Amino acid sequence: MTLAAPRPTDGTKELTIVRGACPHDCPDTCAMLYHVADGKLVEVKGDPNHPMTKGGLCAKTNNFQEHHYQEGRLMYPMRRVGPKGTGEFERITWDEALAEIKSRWTSIIAEYGSEAIMPHAYLGHQGVINGLTSGDAFFNRLGSTVAEKTYCESGSSTAWHMTVGATGGLDVESMAHSKYIIVWGMNMTSTNLHGWPFILAAKKKGAKVVVIDPVRTRTARQASWHIPIRPGTDGALALGMINEIIVQGLVDTDYVENYTIGFDELAERAANFPAERVEEITGIPAEDVRTLAREYATSQPAAIRQGVALERNRGGGQAIRAITCLPALVGAWRHVGGGAMEMPIWEFPTKFDEICMPQWIPEGTRVINELDLGMALTGEMQLDPPIKSLFVYNSNPVSQAPAQQKTMTGLMRDDLFTVVSDHFITDTAKFADIVLPATMQAEQLDIMVTWGHLYLSLNQPAIEPPGECVPNSELFRRLAKTMGFTDSYWDRTDREMLIDFHDWDAPALQGITFEKLEEVGWMRLNVGLPHERAPHAEGNFPTPSGKCEFKASLAEGGNFVVPVWRSMYEAFQPGGYVDPLPDFIPPFESPESNPELANKFPLRIVTPKPHAFLNTQYGNAVDKQETQGAQRVFIHPVDAADRGIIDDELVRVYNERGSFQGPAVIDKSVMQGLVMSNVGHWQYKSHGSTVNSITADRHCGLGNAGVYGDNLVQVERIGEQASAG
Repeated sequence: MTLAAPRPTDGTKELTIVRGACPHDCPDTCAMLYHVADGKLVEVKGDPNHPMTKGGLCAKTNNFQEHHYQEGRLMYPMRRVGPKGTGEFERITWDEALAEIKSRWTSIIAEYGSEAIMPHAYLGHQGVINGLTSGDAFFNRLGSTVAEKTYCESGSSTAWHMTVGATGGLDVESMAHSKYIIVWGMNMTSTNLHGWPFILAAKKKGAKVVVIDPVRTRTARQASWHIPIRPGTDGALALGMINEIIVQGLVDTDYVENYTIGFDELAERAANFPAERVEEITGIPAEDVRTLAREYATSQPAAIRQGVALERNRGGGQAIRAITCLPALVGAWRHVGGGAMEMPIWEFPTKFDEICMPQWIPEGTRVINELDLGMALTGEMQLDPPIKSLFVYNSNPVSQAPAQQKTMTGLMRDDLFTVVSDHFITDTAKFADIVLPATMQAEQLDIMVTWGHLYLSLNQPAIEPPGECVPNSELFRRLAKTMGFTDSYWDRTDREMLIDFHDWDAPALQGITFEKLEEVGWMRLNVGLPHERAPHAEGNFPTPSGKCEFKASLAEGGNFVVPVWRSMYEAFQPGGYVDPLPDFIPPFESPESNPELANKFPLRIVTPKPHAFLNTQYGNAVDKQETQGAQRVFIHPVDAADRGIIDDELVRVYNERGSFQGPAVIDKSVMQGLVMSNVGHWQYKSHGSTVNSITADRHCGLGNAGVYGDNLVQVERIGEQASAG
């Protein structure tokens, strides 16, 4: 909807205001107001009437209008003219680009079959028709290799489904009514900014806020109690809490008997984790473990906000299983403001099967995980047929995928035909043969997939796309026509697709229509108001048993699959035994689990999301670079002194997989034995490599999530070059 704006009295051009929503991979999905004058986006503000985001924008989007006009933006299709990796391109037409894609793909399919083509996409955009799954129908119809998308949340969501099912769980707005809040593995003030005020509101009323994190983050500094924990040991802490709650007689017996299954087996498993053993594993004093368990159990309503970081190690999925058991154990679900929050996306009646068209996948088509891209491209996976073409959109795998050097080596292959659709020449686009220009948010129509609150948000186009940029929806229409597909799927307009891809008759959308969204921009799902929402006060969990499953029936008998992941992301849980009970699984790499490796690389490393970038988006914007700072390496004073490192000198972080550089920041905010460096920086500003140069291309035990937090490194001075960077 276009809103009337006050007529200027100073001779400036008349403004129109168009309702929009933030496109980024963030739980907040802020409601935006696009201010347009003479066809140009002149300002973007938050919508002050939105109950969740309340008119505020974060450091990433507080000048969103400038991003649309940023220097270096791609406007036209381009063809590579220099060596791969140099970023040298010439302008071509859309017809030329599509003709070359068709010619190359047709030849590849004729010689190797369609599985020799692989897409690679993630949440560079969070929309229904332009986001994560926007190309799935096309590539399924093409018969390409299925790309398993598990960059984040797949381990968390698999564990969540095993325990409580496809529920949105605790509403972040309801946390204003909580009396005890644990923020576990999440730096909310940087990555869930608009959820944090509800926690502060509870704190103001007397709630205790506990942050469990290896780093004393911005969020931890505002908490009542920061508990530093060794990376990858959260499962041991959760099981230790379960054991203490049982030993101290703090179980809500009535809730457990009526609304859970598997208590006796869980109790037996948790008995292996007395507080003293938990201290040895996690570094948290045994008495603190006992206090945390007691306070959590006796301060109802108690809330847990889980972060994605929890899944990013070998045992991450089972750690989340254990954490998700806690609310039912103490009856927290009985109360408004009680329970746990993973992501509320499960409440939205989006028809992912109709978006993705999984029935078009030819029988027997192989699946390759996107995090294994380097192995797939270099021949390490010994694929038959090999990957001969890669199509990248909504993603920047050179910077975001693990095993960075391996990925770049694969992209340098002369026989690999790579196409990238993006806004800029990213670290990945530099390796492309064809680059295609994509629209930005103020130039396209979409409904946003929201994973942090319970509001359906419509983004409406406010300005015309510059040059020859197209949204992903149009990109795949053109590709479908180019490849000769005549299915009616691509005959629809964007508006028609958005209507078709939602179940408007579902109870959650009662009273909500597309036409109403066009008028008001956003509407809350019909799932209860924040001051009354307690969805599991009497059980009613969407699990096979209808109860919270301490012992997961989905895992009994092995060959475990969570069906929702196939329909949403084509992510397949591999066959084989999955423990139906939560357990602590030691990291792949830690001084305790792999002492031989730790002799060479003694420091743990965590690589959290940055404050001023959104993954790698904005990593090329000068103002955001100034806000974020260089790719810094945070290190404890004792570890710095042991290596002769002084503050702000250039250091090298390395292991057997690769290395990166950055100025040292000597800071007690990180635990001794740990270093921290943010993901998201671009290579040309980071001495040619970034943090994922040291990340292993391995997976967590559930959902095939990546192990970005499960790596050992060494840090050394660079000496004479210390003033660089």
